[in-house]
Amino acid sequence: MMASRFVEKYTGRLWLAAVFLFLYIPLFFLIVFSFNSTRQDGVFTGFSLRWYQAMMTDARLVEGFWLSLKVALLTGTLSVVLGCFAAFVLVRYRQFSGRTLFYGMVSAPLVMPEVIVGLSLLLLMVASQRMFGFPERGFATLVLGHTLLGMAYATTVITSRLQEMDRSIEEAAMDLGCKPTGVFFLITLPSIAPALVSSWLLAFTLSFDDVVLSEFLSGPGVTTLPQVIFSYARRGVNPSIYAAASLLIATVSLGIIAYSLYTLRQHKRAGAITA
Repeated sequence: MMASRFVEKYTGRLWLAAVFLFLYIPLFFLIVFSFNSTRQDGVFTGFSLRWYQAMMTDARLVEGFWLSLKVALLTGTLSVVLGCFAAFVLVRYRQFSGRTLFYGMVSAPLVMPEVIVGLSLLLLMVASQRMFGFPERGFATLVLGHTLLGMAYATTVITSRLQEMDRSIEEAAMDLGCKPTGVFFLITLPSIAPALVSSWLLAFTLSFDDVVLSEFLSGPGVTTLPQVIFSYARRGVNPSIYAAASLLIATVSLGIIAYSLYTLRQHKRAGAITA
């Protein structure tokens, strides 16, 4: 009897702990060995910042980081704006010609392999460049391709929030004389703000660490940080890669921590208002 209670009480916790260990122990060792004093793989010989110094003097890694950051910032913003428009169309205007096709096209990048999406975008960009002379493969094509993927995730997140929202509050505001624009900025936008923030962070993260789409859409001299890391890794172990990967992990982690703090603050504010 006691054994069965022990299993019921701790099996779930042990399983969850095992999953987290499986996911995060490799990241932990990657960060640890980025501070290794020698090139030895698997043997920590001492603490040193030499690989971070080497990373900072590597022009490809530095340029790749700033390019990835700029692309991810712009991608996150465009994904949220376009995803918000798409979500409003799907939730607030349920009956219109082509709704099923529109929903399918918006959701397609979620289930389509990135290789297929990247190849199709490459063919589109090449055809467009031959016909119109624009766009050349580089920063613009990276942003367009990443936005296509990020918008699909943003639409899904914002759509879910809009469906849960109580529209009677908006209707009451309009009955009291508030214009539609005022209703959107004073009521709707604050209500879906957490979804907008989470969508932006999700699109930013997807863009910042994307490799597959970037391989198809980047041009000569335009290489993102994940591409540089991937190209270095194929040539053998280089501790500078560990340092660059640790920097990438830190950037993404800061975004997650910022969103968690924002969510916690919103919950505390909502609790204070309710009380």
